[in-house]
Amino acid sequence: MYSLEHKKYLKKIRRNSILVHLTQILIIALFIFIWQFAANNEWINTFIYSSPKSILETIIDLYKDGSLFHHIWVTFYEVIISFILGTVIGIVVASILWRFKFLARVLDPYLTILNSLPKVSLGPVIIIIAGAGVKSIILMALFISVIVTIINVHQAFISTDSNKIKLLESFRASKCQIFFKLIIPSNFQNIISTFKVNLGLVFIGVIMGEFLVSKAGVGYLIMYGSQVFNLNLVMTGIIILAVMASLMYYLIVFIEKRCEK
Repeated sequence: MYSLEHKKYLKKIRRNSILVHLTQILIIALFIFIWQFAANNEWINTFIYSSPKSILETIIDLYKDGSLFHHIWVTFYEVIISFILGTVIGIVVASILWRFKFLARVLDPYLTILNSLPKVSLGPVIIIIAGAGVKSIILMALFISVIVTIINVHQAFISTDSNKIKLLESFRASKCQIFFKLIIPSNFQNIISTFKVNLGLVFIGVIMGEFLVSKAGVGYLIMYGSQVFNLNLVMTGIIILAVMASLMYYLIVFIEKRCEK
């Protein structure tokens, strides 16, 4: 049984959480209202900035012609594959670098240099290597996300409390035991934060890839809309991307909370 004080504390936490969510919804609703109000009163150029009403009509048109969910699925598939591969590769490589410090010192400048390169400049090379298709898009997303994941996770691993590591070593714990019993649990929050950063980078990579080679996907809708000067379609694509990114972000938050229990 919880004490009265603890119940009050839990109630306060729930109340603050509800208040945060309500404020977030209010901000979005207020933004949409002001946007539509400005469009109705011609305070903004609707040809350039569109309006919530026009975006909704465009979404309905895409749904009616059967292409809406096809484009969403294509981008969602590319993002999921890129996110899983980028996260797994990044964590595995960071773990290897933690285990082999000499290798980490050798590769450190190369990782920094690769991370600083504008990845879009590699687009033509990627297309030649992987072809003009989904493979190129996923490869573009991996180029953008993997290096950052490696750097962030490795930095978190090497920042683990050295006294705790020495304590385990004094009990003759193996490197494997130290890694799974201390390093991973101690850096759970850092790994989750890397997931959130990686998600944004993967979306950037996928959309950049779709701009270059895709014949379907939300990035393709945005590019096609800009080519035919259909700014309603461009803004619709941006809104769809925002919704997709939000849903995946809250999925990561849900997984984080489940793992903490």
